[in-house]
Amino acid sequence: MRTWIGILGLACAMSTLCAQAAPKVAVTDMAFEQQVEQYIHTVSAQTNLQVNRYSASGSSSYNEYEARNTYIEQGELRTFSGDIKGQILKSGMFQLVQGTPYTANAKEDVYDVIKRIKNGNFKGADYVLFGTVSDIDFRQDVNEIANTNSHSAVLGLTLVGDFSLINTRTFEITSAFTAMGEGQDTKLVNGNDVRVTPNRGRVVKEVSKSIGIDVARQLREQLRGELEYSQEQPAPRNNLPRDEAPKILR
Repeated sequence: MRTWIGILGLACAMSTLCAQAAPKVAVTDMAFEQQVEQYIHTVSAQTNLQVNRYSASGSSSYNEYEARNTYIEQGELRTFSGDIKGQILKSGMFQLVQGTPYTANAKEDVYDVIKRIKNGNFKGADYVLFGTVSDIDFRQDVNEIANTNSHSAVLGLTLVGDFSLINTRTFEITSAFTAMGEGQDTKLVNGNDVRVTPNRGRVVKEVSKSIGIDVARQLREQLRGELEYSQEQPAPRNNLPRDEAPKILR
């Protein structure tokens, strides 16, 4: 009995030690920037009227102002980071710490992750997984189904992000890759349907889950050398001898 208690205690101590030894990582929301165009059109009119006992006089003014301003807006896409964090936790490679999210009032450039690290936005983190949006594409298609009077309405979303795992002390990039998430919702439509609304929430959920799995897979591949079997890899070969031709026993 004492032996089993000792073994269990040693196992608990080893698991605690492994958890403590796991490095801490802060996962940023994916950074993006977009061009915003602002249109301004103002009209002001004013009339001054002066009246005395003999006559009346007045003056009027009219001003119109029109301008277009273009500027770059930066931010972070907060929709898809939850599943990335969940898949990293599931892999057991890291502990997660919460960093300071980027806001419109931030003084740093959202892409200047080194400056954000130096400013203490990721306190307690050994590494920062910094992601940026390289492409995001919503598509909506209607396809005819052969030999029927129905159509399929498809709403799809593809998200591509570039990721870098950065050491917060040396600023060394220890892992870098591109990950992709995809999702779609398909509904059948016929002439009796007045309106069909696609399920955008389901599409976003599928994209979030698939990009989280892709990020965790590539981290395991680059940091641990773990390769998952895919159809692109050759099938495993066995060491069995070749079959011999049948022989007639006499």
